[in-house]
Amino acid sequence: MKYRRTLYITQTAVMLALLIIIQFVTRPFSQLVTGSLVNLILFTSVLVIGLSCGLTISVISPFFAVFFQIGPPIAVAPFIVIGNIVLVVLVWLIRNFIISPDVKRKTIAAAGMTAASVIHMAFLWIGLVTIALPMMGLPGKQSTLISAMMTWPQLITALIGSALAMIIVPPLKKAMKWNARHGGQ
Repeated sequence: MKYRRTLYITQTAVMLALLIIIQFVTRPFSQLVTGSLVNLILFTSVLVIGLSCGLTISVISPFFAVFFQIGPPIAVAPFIVIGNIVLVVLVWLIRNFIISPDVKRKTIAAAGMTAASVIHMAFLWIGLVTIALPMMGLPGKQSTLISAMMTWPQLITALIGSALAMIIVPPLKKAMKWNARHGGQ
C-alpha cells in the first residue's frame, strides 16, 4: 500500500513538473500551443494516473498560468479551475473506452472527448463570460480579451489535447503495465 501511495505521489509530481515546463517553455507561443499541451497533460493525468491526479493538475494549472503571465488575471482562475475539473471528471467517466483496442469503443471515446471539450467550453462561456465577467468590473479591453480567450479557443485547445491524448495514452498505459509486470526493470 505504501508503494502505491509513493508511486501515485511521484507520478503526480512528474505530471505537475511537465505542466510547469510546458507552461514556461510555451509562454512566447499562442494560446493554441500552450492550451493544447496543458489539456494533453490534464487528459494524460486523469487517464494514466487517475482522477485524483487529474483533479490536482486541474486546480494547480490556472495558477501557474497566472504566475507565468500567460493566462487571465487571478480573479478568473477559479472559473478555469472549475472548467478543468468538469473536463477531467467527464474524461475520467469515459476512460475505459479510450484505452480499448476495439474500434467501436474508440469511436465512443472520441465522441465522449469531443462532448467533454464542448461542455468545458460551454461552462467557461456561460459561467465566466456571460455571468461572472460582467460582474467583475474589469476594463473593457481586458474583459474583451478574456472573453475572446474563454470561448472557441478553449474548445479548439481541448479538442487538440484530447486528440493527442487518444494517440499517446494507449501506448503509455501499455508501457506502464509492462514495466509493472517486469518489476520496473
